[in-house]
Amino acid sequence: MSTTKTLAEPVIRPEFVNENISDAHTGDVAVQLSIIEKIWNINGVRKAVILLGLVGLWQGYTVGFDVEPLMFPSFVFSLKTLITDLFQGDLIWKVWFSIKVLIYGYGAGMAIAAVLVLWGTSSRLGGDFIAMATAMFNPLPSIAMLPLAMLWFGLGTSSLVFVLVHAVLWAVALNTHSGFKNVSTTLRMIGENYGLKGVPFVVKILVPAALPSIMTGMKVGWAFAWRTLIGAELVFGASSGSGGLGWYIFESSQNIETEGVFAGLFMVILIGITIENLLFRNIELRTVARWGMQR
Repeated sequence: MSTTKTLAEPVIRPEFVNENISDAHTGDVAVQLSIIEKIWNINGVRKAVILLGLVGLWQGYTVGFDVEPLMFPSFVFSLKTLITDLFQGDLIWKVWFSIKVLIYGYGAGMAIAAVLVLWGTSSRLGGDFIAMATAMFNPLPSIAMLPLAMLWFGLGTSSLVFVLVHAVLWAVALNTHSGFKNVSTTLRMIGENYGLKGVPFVVKILVPAALPSIMTGMKVGWAFAWRTLIGAELVFGASSGSGGLGWYIFESSQNIETEGVFAGLFMVILIGITIENLLFRNIELRTVARWGMQR
C-alpha cells in the first residue's frame, strides 16, 4: 500500500487595498521645530544658560544668607571690581602678560611634542622613549619643576616657559602617539599604495585619522598649561613683585581684597571658557565633526 502525503496549501493573506488616498496618514518625516526649540539646539545658548544658572546660585547664596563679603563676596560686587580693575587699573596688562607667556610655552611644547611623535612614529626606539618618558614625567606636577626652573633660568619669563613646556609636552605627545597607533591598517595601506612616506604620510594619513586624539591632547595640554601658569605666577609674584594674572590674585589676597581674588579667578575661568569655545570648538566643528568622526 502506498501512502501519499498531501502538502498543506499555502496560506494566502488577503489583500487590503485602500482606495481613498486621503485616509493614508502620510506627511513630512522631519518635525517642524518651534522657535524656542531652535534656540535651545544652539550649543552656545545651552552653555550660557548653565553659566547664568551658576551665577544666579552664587548671587542668591550671598544675598539670601547675608554672607560676610570679606569671606565670600557677591557676584555683582566681584564683577564690579573686575570691570573697574580692567578699565581703570592694570589688570588688562597683567592678563596680556599671562596670555603672552602662555602662547610662548604652549607653542614650544607643541613643537617639541611634534618632533617627539615624528621620531616615535618612524622609529621603535622613539616609540619606546615616548612611552617611558610619559610614564616618568607626565605624573610629575609641572609646578614641582619650578624650583629647578628658578635655579637654572632665574626669575623671569624663561622659567615660566620651561614649566609650561613640561605641562604641555607629555599630554600632547602621549595622546598624539596613541592616536597614531590606533589608525587602522587599511588607512595605512592606502597611504603606502599612494607612495606616501615620512612626513607626507604623517600629515596626510595619520594626522587626519588621529585628529580626535590630537585635539584631546591639545585641550588637556592647554588646561595643564593654564593652571600651571597661574600657580607659577603666584610664586613669581611673591619673589619678584611682578607677574600676570596669578600675581594679581596673590596681591589681592595679601591686601585682604577678597572681591579682587574672586575677580581674578573669574577672569581665569572666563579666559578658559573663551579658548575652549572659540578656538578648540571651532576647530572640531570644521574637522572631526564635519568628517563624521565626532557626534
